[in-house]
Amino acid sequence: MFGTKESSNISGYHDKNPIYIDEEILQEAVLEQSLTDEAERIAKTEGILFNEARRLSLEYSNIQKIDHLWQFSALTKLNMNNNFIKKIEGLDHLVHLTWLNLSFNNIKKIEGLNCLQKLEVLNLSNNRISRLENMDNLMELTIFCIANNKINQLNNVVYLRKFKKLFTLNIDGNPIPEENNEEKYTLFLAAYFQQLKFLNNIFVNEDIRNRASAKYNLDIEEMNQGELQAQQAAEEKQRREAVLQMHDDAFVEQLNGDYLYNNILQNDTELSKLRYLPGVDELLEEFEKKLVEMCNQLFDVGLVEFKRRDAEVKLFFSRLSTDVGDSQARGSKVLADFQLEHKKRIVDLQEALEDEKKTKMDICLREIDILCYKLMEVEFQLYSYLEETIKKFDNNITEMTGSFSETAQGIFVHCRELEDSHHQKVTKIAVTTLEVVAKGEAEDDLPDDVRMLFLDKNTVMDTLAASHDNHLQTINDRETQMVTRIEAWKLALIKGIEDTELKRNRMRIADIHRYADYLRKQLNELMQEGI
Repeated sequence: MFGTKESSNISGYHDKNPIYIDEEILQEAVLEQSLTDEAERIAKTEGILFNEARRLSLEYSNIQKIDHLWQFSALTKLNMNNNFIKKIEGLDHLVHLTWLNLSFNNIKKIEGLNCLQKLEVLNLSNNRISRLENMDNLMELTIFCIANNKINQLNNVVYLRKFKKLFTLNIDGNPIPEENNEEKYTLFLAAYFQQLKFLNNIFVNEDIRNRASAKYNLDIEEMNQGELQAQQAAEEKQRREAVLQMHDDAFVEQLNGDYLYNNILQNDTELSKLRYLPGVDELLEEFEKKLVEMCNQLFDVGLVEFKRRDAEVKLFFSRLSTDVGDSQARGSKVLADFQLEHKKRIVDLQEALEDEKKTKMDICLREIDILCYKLMEVEFQLYSYLEETIKKFDNNITEMTGSFSETAQGIFVHCRELEDSHHQKVTKIAVTTLEVVAKGEAEDDLPDDVRMLFLDKNTVMDTLAASHDNHLQTINDRETQMVTRIEAWKLALIKGIEDTELKRNRMRIADIHRYADYLRKQLNELMQEGI
């Protein structure tokens, strides 16, 4: 895989016109590379299941663009070397890929690899890449070949230090200036990649490591310190994000503090005038204190309820996995017992006299029907059991979310009562201010626009009502958002479980019928061949 002397014009394949990947190309590749004779016969009659293929090789195929691979969701190894590919793309669905070879193409930029988080081996040699980048998610990378490209800065190679599992690196054949000084080049890389075992196909021995450490010791210590600080900052950021995500999953995001109070103030365009009234700021402080207490109470309840729901969900999926596994084990036992006896029956059929063959053939066919019935029975028992289990889980989650919604709505009722009380107190101050302004006894520091406002009682009352309505609307909106999200989460969870189970059940039934049909076809072929 990591040879660097191979010519991109081997066998003259580049003399052919470039092509695009289509269904026919993929079918031929899967049949040629991944399936046994038995599986090939089934595939040709039943259709090729791309989502079951583990390996796919499309080298020397004159392919110009990576495309049509979204169905290969189970793929672990993909070989597309020696083609005309210019861009890394179309790989987002290959989340199980561990081995990728795109060497000997025309790729200029590393990109399109973000979803390949399980990738262990990556070969991009003999392309036109000038920079190492966009590989941040490849933390499982152990072998990387970027030989014979256009990388011209040795410092850019330091980007790969983040891959702590990387033990084989080949960057030979790149126009890096330090490459002219082989010792500096080797020692630099050996120092900065202390976990490397092989560099440019050469074993990094103890002598190289000692000389590298002596030469770059101070630089490495400084870099290690910087990386440690960056790692600590990243971990702290990740921790904060995890906490915020938990708050979001608990439906109580931004309820642990004065967020709701600040939203109320932001949405109240009339408040700025009312705050000039004597005593209103003190009332607002009191209102904020009590509202924050209620929000914190709801926040704490939300976290407790989230932990209850989370425990229930995890327990359900654990039991689901166990139940499916037990059923699969029972089915495997039925199948193993059948296969043992079926082999004996096939031998008997092959050795039978001509007038006995039909009787023995009928026995074989009947046993296949019995096998199909037994496997269906196992699957039906599982499906019925899981149907009841999902129903109980649905009831439990509904009770939990319903209880939490009721508690939350009760607290929001108290929030509205608090706002009503606050509104009444502010109204009382406003009425007093109306009387004072009417008598001409208002304080001199009262702004002119506020003084003018309090010359008209109807305008003051309208302003107070608008302020009150804005406060209530903000509280109502937060309540509606919470209750709606809780219900939507529950519905999506249950529907997802039901859809997944239905899909599993249909696939299992299809597998049983497909296997039974294959056995019958095998028997018919034996009979046609005269056994």
